[in-house]
Amino acid sequence: MSDKLRSMEVFAAAATAGSFAGAAQALGMSAVMVGKHVQALEQQLGARLIERSTRRQTLTEIGTAYLERCRDVLASVAAADHVAENLRAEPQGSLRISAPATYGEHRLTPIIAEYAARYPRVRIDLVLSNRVVDMAEESIDVAIRSGALTDTELIARPLRPGRMLVAASPAYLARHGTPQHPHDLAEHNCLVFAGSRPSWRFQRGDEQIDMPLRGALVSNTGASLVVAAVAGMGIAMQADLLMEPALESGKLVRLLADWELPTRPMHILRRPEARPSAKVRSFVDFALERLG
Repeated sequence: MSDKLRSMEVFAAAATAGSFAGAAQALGMSAVMVGKHVQALEQQLGARLIERSTRRQTLTEIGTAYLERCRDVLASVAAADHVAENLRAEPQGSLRISAPATYGEHRLTPIIAEYAARYPRVRIDLVLSNRVVDMAEESIDVAIRSGALTDTELIARPLRPGRMLVAASPAYLARHGTPQHPHDLAEHNCLVFAGSRPSWRFQRGDEQIDMPLRGALVSNTGASLVVAAVAGMGIAMQADLLMEPALESGKLVRLLADWELPTRPMHILRRPEARPSAKVRSFVDFALERLG
């Protein structure tokens, strides 16, 4: 189809210029190649479009009618290209974003509000799910994923890794004391995330400790463990994005801050388009600025 469009463009140029030589000069090709394009159209149509002589060329009746339609088609193609170029140049349209539920609620949604204020012509469709989505199958423009990457075809940029923090409420610490070393956790009620490692890993320099867990609560959501810790039930180890509000308000106290805890890689991904749209490019850049 692209070859035919090119032939239509050459035919229209030849008709406008009044000669193959004039069309050749306008299009930057040889007059012989102009003639080949016109001949290809005539063969496909089974009709003569241009009457050619040594002195001049004139359009046939069919050529005149066909030229009008060619110009309509070429104008439509140019308009479509213009629309695509505008979409590539200015962020607009629907942007479908996928992210893990907790990260999406606590980290991503606040910056989406900022992005939307900056680019009001973009409509955000936010999909929060802890499963790994198929970006192509589910029409996802941008995805944020935690953990190791397995899909090497996607374009991935690193974000700030997720940190784990250990904390308890002032009331709990007043009753049970403040642990000074990971080994002290053996005497405390540790609030456990369901399905996680049976121990908490701490590292300081070359020293590494895997502390077995003992506790009266197991839950499958980090948010519930933070709520339980705030209520004074025990000590929780959870993601910084869940812990920070309670730490900042004084409802929780961070513990063992001189020990390092496991981090979780975070990435923002897009599909491998040679020229991503403006909405995709601008959001990835914005997220890297705020979360990178």
